Amino acid sequence: MTTTPTETRGRCPICRKPTVQQYRPFCSRRCADIDLGHWFSEAYTVPVKPEDEDEETLQPDEDHR
Repeated sequence: MTTTPTETRGRCPICRKPTVQQYRPFCSRRCADIDLGHWFSEAYTVPVKPEDEDEETLQPDEDHR
């Protein structure tokens, strides 16, 4: 089974067209900008681990020995 250059390089996650090296992993600046807009509008998020509750209940003037 042989792979074509399109299969090797992948597809744009926005429009599914073959990627272009200059804009990888996207096919164009337009798709890269669309993706950036998704991050700015918080359509994409990175999951975070909640902070320990113990840290929130400590008073700032407590001695931490």
